[in-house]
Amino acid sequence: MLDNQRQRILTAVSEAVSDIGYAAMTVEDIIRAAGVSRRTFYEHFKSKEESFLASYEDISKQLMEAITGAFNRSDSFVTRVEDCMGAFLTLLAAEPAYANMCIVEVLVAGPAALERRNAVMREFAELIEKGAAEELPKPARPPALTSETLVGGVHEVIYSRILRGETAKLPTLLPDLTFSVVLPYMGRDVATAEYKKLKRRKKRA
Repeated sequence: MLDNQRQRILTAVSEAVSDIGYAAMTVEDIIRAAGVSRRTFYEHFKSKEESFLASYEDISKQLMEAITGAFNRSDSFVTRVEDCMGAFLTLLAAEPAYANMCIVEVLVAGPAALERRNAVMREFAELIEKGAAEELPKPARPPALTSETLVGGVHEVIYSRILRGETAKLPTLLPDLTFSVVLPYMGRDVATAEYKKLKRRKKRA
């Protein structure tokens, strides 16, 4: 029962944040969306910030599990980039409240939320580095900062699309974002071939 109530609160946080934004959201908004009492809320969380952080961690864990699972299905760097990016974009498009919370509202939810966001972004960058290290000799790999730069750029592109109300269209970015990540590691010919393959697949879908 307690676990069920906690999960309802976590889900309600993402819904309330998506509807009215973190700054405007109150505990009252959360308990109304969750269908629980104020007492029940405070049995689980001390504040709206604490509930936001817990909800963010819950959602980001789901995202990273899906992305890591996609990464582990292949030992090809290009395929890993495509599969991980595809999993990320598809999940965000399927859960717009999660997308808004994890990409947009986390930026205004305080220092602790920003640190958690940064930790998730480091995990993305580390996956890129791991994939590159397993396939490319060190002299052929770009500087380590490249992966951080790419992850930051991907998040910025997704952020702008969510703000424009285009969350459902995020999977259409797969060819372009895959090209952008593959390019500095595998070169233009490989990146272009992958881009064209994904565009052809998109046309057939």
